[in-house]
This record gives sequence, structure tokens and C-alpha cells, in this order.
Amino acid sequence: MKRLFEKTAVNGMTLENRSVRSATWEGMCDKDGRPTEKLASCYRGLAEGKAGLIITGYAFVRPDGKQMPGTLGIHADDFAAGMRALTQAVHEEGGKICIQLVHTGGQTTTKAAGRPPLAPSAVKAEQFFEVPQEMTRKEIDEIVTAFGDSARRARQYGFDAVQLHAAHGYLINQFLSPLTNRRTDEYGGTVENRCRFLVEVYRRVRIEAGPDFPVLIKLNGSDNLDGGLGLNDAIYAARLMDSEKIDAIEVSGGTPASGEEAPIRKKIDSSEKEGYNLPLAREIKKAVLCPVMAVGGFRSPEVINKALAEDGIDYISMSRPFIREPRLIERWQKGDTTPATCISCNGCFRPGIRGEGIYCVVDKKERQN
Repeated sequence: MKRLFEKTAVNGMTLENRSVRSATWEGMCDKDGRPTEKLASCYRGLAEGKAGLIITGYAFVRPDGKQMPGTLGIHADDFAAGMRALTQAVHEEGGKICIQLVHTGGQTTTKAAGRPPLAPSAVKAEQFFEVPQEMTRKEIDEIVTAFGDSARRARQYGFDAVQLHAAHGYLINQFLSPLTNRRTDEYGGTVENRCRFLVEVYRRVRIEAGPDFPVLIKLNGSDNLDGGLGLNDAIYAARLMDSEKIDAIEVSGGTPASGEEAPIRKKIDSSEKEGYNLPLAREIKKAVLCPVMAVGGFRSPEVINKALAEDGIDYISMSRPFIREPRLIERWQKGDTTPATCISCNGCFRPGIRGEGIYCVVDKKERQN
């Protein structure tokens, strides 16, 4: 029976427990995406707090794939010193760190990307700020290469794994979704064709990273959106990745256009509201052999251990609870198993927008009173 506090391994990467700090935009990098000492300190704190695996905030593989201010970039070789400081900070505390690779595609803006956004198709979508430009075959090939180059850098910089962001409406998800992919060539139409870009990205990443380096994927089990990626197609994509020897699948759901079923939901104030992507994760777990991670509103050890022991999930990912309590896992491990104190207000992201980096505004206010 799987439990939270047991040691496991993912393609040679040993993890001390089954907790994962899911990718979280921190807003702690320079304008060009260069990591800072503040970000290294953030990751060090998570490792000190015994998070089993730390997944970085989404790191853009090309400048035109950047979305938010202060976002990490892994597109440049001259970031090596800062990147090695990040990985060293985690390793000094006995932790493991995975960098999440992304191109945000049509979900960015001309201002943020420095050019009109690129997407599978030039369609108007609710989650797009502007109508993007349809990608040419040359641009597809160039972005596939950028993902591979970023994976190579990640290994050189000392990261323990990479994760492909194929969820939440970003570029890979845009190819998977019939809503944003209206192409009539080999990249559009059937689910097989809509998975082609994902497969090409994964294969290039695997070549550059090597067979012995963990490659993970964050995949929507559903976009929770009329006309978007649904569970059946998500299962197809998961099986395809499993056959390609992906090392783990983190199951999420929703896009910015998904309303109350968006990726980051508020008012997770009871155990019944926890694990809101578990139904999707369970179905994907039934379809694959590789480890499956579930993310979405986990707050209490009871719900987490039930998901592990009864639902067959292999790892539990959390984001906002770690913003308020970087040492949450250590607290639980020492015997204080009260739920995470995060109230799911999303106030933690406002300081990041202001350039301060994310932090729990509720906790800060309580400490000042």
C-alpha cells in the first residue's frame, strides 16, 4: 500500500517521499529570464522543508514563449552560473529539482513575447489576449529544437529532471485541443495528428537529455471547456506518451477560459473539495504503466494517503500550500498532520505581478498583527 512517506525512484532519480511541489510561477527572475539569488533561496527552503520533488515555475524555451514578468528562462547558455546556483541550493539540502519547459504559444501577448504570439492556428479563443499567428512548419521545427536545446542545458546545469508543460492552454495543449488547433495538415484534425507536435517535442527532448534522464509531462486530463481537449483524447495522449517511455505524467485540468474549473480554484475549505483533478488522474492511471502524479487542491494527509493507497496515484503535487508553508511536508512528517493552512485565496500571486515575487499575503498580515 502506497503511503506519502516512502522512498521511490523515477528513472534513477531517488525521491525521499511521494510529495511534489508542482510548477509555480514565482516572479523572481530578471527581465531576460535569468534566475536570481531570491529564487535559489526559495528552492532551498522547499528542499529544507522536505518536498520530495521540486518542479520549477514554467521556464520558457524561447523568448517568444514567455508570458509573465519575472519568469524563468532556459533559452540561453549564459544563464549557466545562475542555474547551477539553483540546483546546488536544492542539492545541498538533499532535495531534487525538475525544471518545467514551456512555450506559451497563443496565451502570451505581443508585449511579453516581443512579437505577435504563435499558435497552431490563427483563431480567436477566450484564453488568448489577441489573435495569434498560425505557425509555419519551419516555426514548428524551430520550437521543437528549442525544447531539445533547453533539455540539454537542464542536464548540464544539474537539474535532476525536466517536465514538459502540455496543460493549462499553453502551446502543446493548444495543439492537442480541437478548439485551438484548426490545422488541416499533419498536425491537425485527428487526435493522432494533434498529438504529433507533442511527440516530436518529447523525442527531441529525449535525444538531448538522454535515456537515463527523467522526462516528465504535465497533461490536462480535460480542458473543462466546450470543444477543448476531453478525457478520451487525453487518455490517447497519455497512452502514446507511455509507449514512448515517458517517466511520469502529472495530471491537471482546465485553462484560463474554464471558469470555475480552471487550474487554480479558490475556496478549497473542506476535504470534499480537495483533489479536484483526481477523477481525471484515476482514469489516466488505469490506461498507463508509468507513474502518475495528481495535482489540484490537496490540503490534508488523509486525502493524500487515500489517493495514494486507494486510487492508485503514485505522487501528489501541490502548489499554493507550499507558498504559505515551505516546510509543510516536514511538519507532517514530524507528526503535526493538521491540514495545510493555505486558504486558496490566490492572493500570493499579486506580489509577483508587482515584481516582489510571490508570497502568502495572509501569512504576512497575520505575522504583522
